[in-house]
Amino acid sequence: MPATPHQGHVVVAPDKFKGTLEGAEAAARIAAGIRRAVPGTEVRELPVADGGEGTLAAAVAAGFTRVAAKVAGPTGLPVDAALAVRGTTAVVELAQASGLARLPGGRTAPLTAGSYGVGQLIARAVAQGARRIVLGLGGSAGTDGGAGMLQALGVSLLDSAGVELPPGGAALRRLARIDLGTSVRTMDGVEVVVACDVDNPLLGPRGAAAVYGPQKGASGEDLLVLEEGLTRFADVVAAAVGRDVREAPGAGAAGGVGFAALALLGATMRPGIELLLDLLGFDGAVRGARLVVTGEGCLDAQTLHGKAPAGVAAAAARAGVRVAAVAGRVELSEREWRSAGFVAAYALGELGDTPGEGMTRAGELAEVAGERLAADLLRR
Repeated sequence: MPATPHQGHVVVAPDKFKGTLEGAEAAARIAAGIRRAVPGTEVRELPVADGGEGTLAAAVAAGFTRVAAKVAGPTGLPVDAALAVRGTTAVVELAQASGLARLPGGRTAPLTAGSYGVGQLIARAVAQGARRIVLGLGGSAGTDGGAGMLQALGVSLLDSAGVELPPGGAALRRLARIDLGTSVRTMDGVEVVVACDVDNPLLGPRGAAAVYGPQKGASGEDLLVLEEGLTRFADVVAAAVGRDVREAPGAGAAGGVGFAALALLGATMRPGIELLLDLLGFDGAVRGARLVVTGEGCLDAQTLHGKAPAGVAAAAARAGVRVAAVAGRVELSEREWRSAGFVAAYALGELGDTPGEGMTRAGELAEVAGERLAADLLRR
C-alpha cells in the first residue's frame, strides 16, 4: 500500500539536459516519477535557466507569453525566433536570434557573424509595450561587440566616408563615428537587465575574442582582426558616450554584446540564475516546500561556479528546504555535491540497464530518477 505523503509540496526545477531534454520536459518526467512513487504528492514544475539557451522556454513555462518573430540570423538570413512577454517585462534570449545553432549548415562565420537579430527582438518587445527587458546572453555565433544589436535599434556605425558598416567584428576596424539616431527615442524609459555569468572584459587575453573566438571558428589571424575591431569600437563608443566600459565585468559576454548593452543601453548585469529565479517566482514556489529537485545534463565542476543547479540549491537553502539533483552524468564526488548543498544526486546514466542509456532513454530514466528520489526522500 503506498505511503501517505507528508505535508508540503515538491518543486521540480531543472535546467535543460543539453542534447536530450528541454527543461520543461525534464521537469515533467521527474514530476511524473515522483507522483507515481508517492501518489497524492503535490508537485510544482518550474524549469529554470541561467540566461543562456533555454531561458525563453523557462519563461514561457512560468507563464510568460511566447511571441514569434522573424529576425535576422547571425549571417543575416532570416530565422524564426521568439521572445517572451508578461505585462511590461519581456525576456529576450540572444541564442534565439544570433546563436551558434542559428548558423546556416552549422558553418561558422567568425569575422562576419553579427547580433542584428537580437536588436530586432528588443525592438519588437519595446513596440509591444515592454518597459523592462531581461536579456539572456550565451551561445553567440559572432564577436561584433553588440554592433549589430545597436544598428537594429537605430544606431548608425559609419566609416570615414559616412557609409554604414556591414555586419561582423572585422568591419569594426573601419569604424569612424557613431550616430545614435533613433536609438535614444526607442529605448527611452526602458530598463535593460542582462543575465550574465561571465566576468570577462571586452578586450585582452580574457576578452571576447581571445577567450570565446576560437569556439566560434576564429583562427589565430582572425582573433587579431577581431581584437583590432573591438578596440576601435570601444574607442569610438567611449568618445561618443563620454564613458568607457570596456573593462567592466561581463563586457566580453556573448562576443561583446555585454559591452554594447552596458555602454549604450544603460544595462545592469546580474548573475543569470539569480535573475531568472526572481523572474520565475522561485521564492514563492519554494515557500512551504519539503523538497526541491533540480538538475542538468552534467553535474560537474562548472556546476559549482554559478550554473543553474547551484543557484537553485543556494536559493532553496535560504528557504530552509532540502535539494536533490538529477543529471545525465554526475562527475562530482559525493563530498563535492554535498558541500554544494545537495542531499542526494542521481545520474541517469547509472539508472539504465546498459551504459549510454542516459542519452538515448533520457526521458524514461528521468522518470525512474523521480521514482527513486521519491522513495528515498519522501517516504520517510
